[in-house]
Amino acid sequence: MAVKYVVCGILSLCFASLIAPLVLWFCKKMKASQSILHYVDKHASKEGTPTMGGIIFLITLFFATCFLFSEQTFLAWMTLVVTIAYGVLGFLDDFVKVHFHHNEGLRPYQKIIGQVGIAILVSIYLYLSGRTSLTFFSWTFDISWGVIPLSILVMVATTNSVNLTDGLDGLAGGVSFVYILIFGVILALTGSLEVQNMALQCFGMCGAILGFLTINCYPAKIFMGDTGSLALGGFIAITAVLSGLELLLPLMGIMFVLSSLSDIIQVLHYKRTKKRVFLMAPLHHHFEQKGVNENRIVVVYIVVTMAVSLAVLAGVLAVGI
Repeated sequence: MAVKYVVCGILSLCFASLIAPLVLWFCKKMKASQSILHYVDKHASKEGTPTMGGIIFLITLFFATCFLFSEQTFLAWMTLVVTIAYGVLGFLDDFVKVHFHHNEGLRPYQKIIGQVGIAILVSIYLYLSGRTSLTFFSWTFDISWGVIPLSILVMVATTNSVNLTDGLDGLAGGVSFVYILIFGVILALTGSLEVQNMALQCFGMCGAILGFLTINCYPAKIFMGDTGSLALGGFIAITAVLSGLELLLPLMGIMFVLSSLSDIIQVLHYKRTKKRVFLMAPLHHHFEQKGVNENRIVVVYIVVTMAVSLAVLAGVLAVGI
């Protein structure tokens, strides 16, 4: 089975690398370029960079899912559908930005309605199917109907956190790659056959991200856009809630958490005092304003994610799930 994971990852990498130039050409042809917010002055040179590169994730994930030759593939196909649903929501947001040539996209309430709507459907399925147990290392407990609000919270928070982390070349992609790779290893080592099929998808998504990073690493030739960030966030969230391992998500995804917390703190403190805690939020923009090189920030985020995720993996192997 281990060979199948590696083969899926390598083939997905090759596939994503092949379609990446085609997606880049398509986005340029459609004039799907990114508008930079006026207050992000350090990114002014990135104005006009093509966006919607997240299409690469969606196509490659479908390609990877076709390698699910084992039985009990329902959860894997559900993962694909939910990821595509979030990707389509992000695509609509990107389309509005491109069509009207501004960086606002869909209104916040429109995006929240879409995100919550998808999350509600997933949470109802979890409750009706009896998937109401949470696992945290060696502890397992049933939360019954509580799985509904928890799953909604996890999915909405995760998709928005990944979206907020997508602010520097290669940042969201690099952090997501490390998280998904190690989470996939955990699923492969501890899950049922259904969950192992989801692990296979994780390796496929890792291949997709690496293929995307060939044209997204600094200086980026294309951005993932909300098409990509919401798809990645949706994928990370759905694999967590379907496997019952959502309590591991804030640990392994610590940099996603910090992106959201820094943004929330900034907004709440500014509304109360008209003063800022950070030079700019989310946190990676604060470091950028402090003069830290963009690539250094990306590397630190990736290294921290890797260190924490490997620690979680070591804990899982030590105490079991």
